[in-house]
Amino acid sequence: MRQEVFITKFSKAIQEGNAAVFAGAGTSVDAGFVNWKNLVAPFADEIDLDIEKETDLVGLTQYYINKKRNRGSVNQEIIDQFSSQYAETEVMNLLTRLPISTYWTTNYDKVIENGLKNNNRRGDIKRKTDDLAISIRDSDAIVYKMHGDVDSPNDAVISKDDYERYSEKNSLFVTALRGDLVSKTFLFVGFGFEDPNLESILGKIKNLLGERTRDHYCIQKKVLEQDYKNREEYSYAKIKQELKIEDLKRYGIDTVLVDDYSEIPKLILKIEEEYFKNTIFISGSISDYNENWSQEKVNQFCYNLSRSLVSKNYKIISGFGLGVGSSVINGALDEIYKTKYRHVSEHLGLFPFPQHDAGEKSLAKRWTENREQMISEAGICIFIFGNKLVNGEVVLASGMMEEFRIAKERGKVIIPIGSTGFAAKEIFDEMKKSGDYSYINDYWNDLENEEDVIKVFNTINEIIEGVR
Repeated sequence: MRQEVFITKFSKAIQEGNAAVFAGAGTSVDAGFVNWKNLVAPFADEIDLDIEKETDLVGLTQYYINKKRNRGSVNQEIIDQFSSQYAETEVMNLLTRLPISTYWTTNYDKVIENGLKNNNRRGDIKRKTDDLAISIRDSDAIVYKMHGDVDSPNDAVISKDDYERYSEKNSLFVTALRGDLVSKTFLFVGFGFEDPNLESILGKIKNLLGERTRDHYCIQKKVLEQDYKNREEYSYAKIKQELKIEDLKRYGIDTVLVDDYSEIPKLILKIEEEYFKNTIFISGSISDYNENWSQEKVNQFCYNLSRSLVSKNYKIISGFGLGVGSSVINGALDEIYKTKYRHVSEHLGLFPFPQHDAGEKSLAKRWTENREQMISEAGICIFIFGNKLVNGEVVLASGMMEEFRIAKERGKVIIPIGSTGFAAKEIFDEMKKSGDYSYINDYWNDLENEEDVIKVFNTINEIIEGVR
């Protein structure tokens, strides 16, 4: 599957609340953890087998346990290799930053949990069957560790015995994963699809649903000639990868190829960028009105703009800007109540500014942090009006100009409605003069002169559609 198609489809699944992630060992390698082959390599050496010749790693581990008559050494190796409590990777930090509520993994480490913490999200961690019966209050995401956790190495799934008993001992995990695979769109990352449990579950779902399986995606590194000793090895690996890609389609899994693992974080960032293009931050304030923009006209303009955007399924973010915030919020709420089943949080995000100093942070610093948070959660930033009264004198809204600087630094899509005047016109003039905003080239005149809210909305909508 082309990367552009994948980005559009998976970001849509996130937007609809149907996305899930399945993380394999590859997502933890950058944290210094070993993959499965390197984990069991010492076992192979101890029982006089060559790890390079072995493909059945589950069977190899079972041979080792058989010879030792216990799994104490296996448990110790799991602890030694995965016990870091603070390990993190760029890939998982990015994946846990996305508003995804379901994560599955066969890893024993804490990388997903740490990713959630780094992004101020609370995880409900399911390490064993008993955990499935309870829920963590105020959790943002569920993490299913279907093969166990480093803190309970004796329960970790690693040998033939463990796999053979899995469907009986961990039947609730199997049931939960089946349900998610049927109802959610999965992204498999760092996963080689060699795990017997997952293959069995995918097969059973295929038997039940036939050709009606849900769309899923996986990211894999493309087989490249420079990675192999000779052309014969490369040709063999390429054929095998192509066959594997075709086989995964039986389960509804489309493969997205990258030339190097370093491309995966960039791909995830593009997913995030596409997701946020559906979220619009409306920046504006007004204290002084004039003949062109009376208070009544300003209120109606803000109300209609916000309501029109929500009607097109955009989410609005507002910081309660003076003179515009109430109308923006009312417009959004009226449309949400009328056509969006009162799902307020899905279509409206509110970030009121604190009004008092707190501890060591000044009020100005807290306002800047609030602006950074708002803008970080939006892909589109619309600027309207922008004045305030200082000692009875009308001046440009400095906070709105700060929001413009933040949006520019973070590479957001910026749409200044110059026709509303004040700071919005100042931003408009700066952007037009710079020549850096080619996505507005066909719309400068409309943005500078148009005051009719319907025509302004149509212009905004065309700009957004053009950058998608």
